[in-house]
Amino acid sequence: MSVTALSFPTPASLGSLDRYIQAVNRFPLLTAEQEVELGRRLQRDNDLEAARGLVMSHLRLVVAVSRNYLGYGLAQADLIQEGNVGLMKAVRRFDPERGVRLVSFALHWIRAEIHEYILRNWRMVKIATTKAQRKLFFNLRSMKKSSAALTPSEAQAIARDLGVKTEEVFEMETRLTGKDVATDPQVGDDGETSVAPLAYLTNDEDEPAQILERRQTARNRTTGLQTALAKLDDRSRRIIESRWLREEDQATLQDLANEYGVSAERIRQIESKAIKSMRSQMDGL
Repeated sequence: MSVTALSFPTPASLGSLDRYIQAVNRFPLLTAEQEVELGRRLQRDNDLEAARGLVMSHLRLVVAVSRNYLGYGLAQADLIQEGNVGLMKAVRRFDPERGVRLVSFALHWIRAEIHEYILRNWRMVKIATTKAQRKLFFNLRSMKKSSAALTPSEAQAIARDLGVKTEEVFEMETRLTGKDVATDPQVGDDGETSVAPLAYLTNDEDEPAQILERRQTARNRTTGLQTALAKLDDRSRRIIESRWLREEDQATLQDLANEYGVSAERIRQIESKAIKSMRSQMDGL
């Protein structure tokens, strides 16, 4: 039996975020001695009650960390849920003999899980894919002095502080302030409802155990989408990219119908077939 099987309060189980925060703030903090004792019991006997005690006493830490990530358009309850996954990982790896308090060790794992969740759920055109881009993604907002566009001198200063290139700073600023790609089904010019190709990339599972099981799949999705696109014929790929993967000036069915000299309905059929093919490949990840 694993730490992820533990039962503890969640925002969903208590009905509201406020009630959850009130509940976790009532759990007593552990002394260093209590923490070591529980850690030893978990290591020695796989004592899940000891693990539960370690997790429960640090749930308030996850709440505090989640507040730092409220500017990305994601619900705090979801951020907390992901942070709790990181906390459980930290508890499982905690070594009570190293003389380091769990709070210091857990911060890394909590932040890492929240970072991954934000990147998974950010619009595909804005995903930070390299180490430098991730650093910019999570720091650029707080480092900007105003909501105005960066000046060259400001961008250079940020680049020096973060150890990245100035052009990477400007690129990430564009991504963070750009137009979102639609992910919901759209009604086309011919009255038909089409399926957005990003719809199947979202992860509706929010239970910690389920998230852990699907985490590797989520990490592969960006690469998997590019692979799926590459396997389409030129016309299908052009239709998908023009309809869904542009930040602006997205093509309508009629635009593409005029370009290829066919009906809008024919373009919709090609689009639907391409999306089914991509979904099939993505489901195999």
